[in-house]
Amino acid sequence: MTGSLYEQLRAAFPADLERPFLQSPAGRRYSYRDLDLESGRLAALLADLGAEPGERIAVQVEKSPEAVLLYFACLRVGAIYLPLNTAYGPDELAYFLSDSRPLIFVGRTESADSDAAVAGAAGVPALLTLGTARDGSLWELSRERAPFDGEDMPGPNDLCALLYTSGTTGRSKGAMLTQENLASNARTLCELWGFHRGDVLLHALPIYHTHGLFVAINCVLLSGSSMIFLPAFDAAEIVRLLPSASVMMGVPTFYTRLLRHPEFGSDCCRNMRLFISGSAPLRSETFEAFRDRCGHTILERYGMTETGMNSSNPLEGERRAGSVGFALPGVDLRIVDEDGQVVSKGEVGQLEVRGPNVFEGYWRNPEKTGEAFRGDGFFMTGDLACLDADGYLRIVGRGKDLIISGGLNVYPKEVESCIDALPGVVESAVIGLPHPDFGEAVAAVIVPADPSRPPEEREILAALQDSLAKFKQPKCIFLRDELPRNAMGKVQKNTLREDYAKTFED
Repeated sequence: MTGSLYEQLRAAFPADLERPFLQSPAGRRYSYRDLDLESGRLAALLADLGAEPGERIAVQVEKSPEAVLLYFACLRVGAIYLPLNTAYGPDELAYFLSDSRPLIFVGRTESADSDAAVAGAAGVPALLTLGTARDGSLWELSRERAPFDGEDMPGPNDLCALLYTSGTTGRSKGAMLTQENLASNARTLCELWGFHRGDVLLHALPIYHTHGLFVAINCVLLSGSSMIFLPAFDAAEIVRLLPSASVMMGVPTFYTRLLRHPEFGSDCCRNMRLFISGSAPLRSETFEAFRDRCGHTILERYGMTETGMNSSNPLEGERRAGSVGFALPGVDLRIVDEDGQVVSKGEVGQLEVRGPNVFEGYWRNPEKTGEAFRGDGFFMTGDLACLDADGYLRIVGRGKDLIISGGLNVYPKEVESCIDALPGVVESAVIGLPHPDFGEAVAAVIVPADPSRPPEEREILAALQDSLAKFKQPKCIFLRDELPRNAMGKVQKNTLREDYAKTFED
């Protein structure tokens, strides 16, 4: 297939446009005909404000069915879609708007006044609002318009979306994703995961992120299937709705919370064919417990903002705990050492990726773009990984999370796996802290199963003696009720390093 992402998604609509596209538990329902009509009206308004291929439209709104229509309207006019995390405050918003220079900013109705001040200072020409109850100026101004019928569509290599990285170190960078980056990934995932017209996706993810927006929604659209659209994850609501669904995408936290729900089990999963996990590592214990509880084996995959999805466990075949499977068709993966030489199977190295899914570079930042790519086109992900004996890919951690203690490399994931397997431990995060003798000392932050009776440090260290070399064993252990996470469930190790940075100071 060729053409813009919109053209490819629109061509996949079912012949019967009355088929459901989206339904919410609150009773809001959109058919494919509704999607076509309402997104056309929104697109007409955007076009009247000057939206066209190459222009940016920044969006910071709460999750709602109408927010999905807005996304599709942006694709329809060919504008570059820029979703922003709803947790960003005014200072962060000011940076994103100043850096991206959008033509239009769509914000929340309840923050219209503060958004107007920020957008005005950033020189944004047009400000619109969108609420969660079919309200806001965007909705009001578009409802009487004739649907957009423009034909000036972007080409496959033109930009489609601008997504800012999480920015755990330094300022966030805008990843430029083309029409074909997103379209090729959607086509591959639809085929690889067996999406079909009869599927019903249970959608509880945020839609300002690759996972919930491009992976989930584009797969639904490209297969002409439908989705149950929840405003956020709620374990009780998921358990209630699972019998009406066939596919669910989630972050690991979704699955750990389902396992804590007393009514979750095989009965509510009787119509499910696939559970998919991503955006953060899935613990082997969660993988096994989920299979034992409901009879389904979670399919874990691996991706990132700059590339969409890169690898996946198979739909048919063995899905391995702790593994993110094999490279997607058309995607090349390699693991290299510090000199860029491919390492042997089983060895840990830097993961690099090349394929039609890989982004064009960082917005207005040619220096960082140049630093991110090899001369042969491979993107340096910053992730540490290895291939097991059968070729399954395992992500060991982020390169910046690598601990070098006394000149020896310590991979946090290995230590975490050993700690997580101990009785009385819910989960752990292993970090490196400044140390006067070792350079960095291994430290473990542990969430105990029973905070009133946590495992003692000496017990944990004694249990690790046989499974870890001395230099990998934690020099100190901290207890917390929970680990700090971002919106997608990734543990924020930079926060932990800051919290305990002075532990070994003289």
